[in-house]
Amino acid sequence: MLDILDKGLCNTQIIKKALLPYLGKNVKIKYNLGRNKYETYNAKITNIYNCVFLVEINNDNKQVKSFSYADIITKTIKIYE
Repeated sequence: MLDILDKGLCNTQIIKKALLPYLGKNVKIKYNLGRNKYETYNAKITNIYNCVFLVEINNDNKQVKSFSYADIITKTIKIYE
């Protein structure tokens, strides 16, 4: 798992730098929908921008989703290798 928050770092620039090694690599994203509901995606991080990053879901229709760095800070999503 991407252990950014375990080190006490909650800056968006630090999160962006921590995501750079995963650019273009396959990761597993666990998305918390609330009330103990989760969606899990096998995805590839395609682009990293100032406030958001894009992932391409590895399925038949090549869906693209965007997540903000605030999603990582609030633990709405978790990223696994």
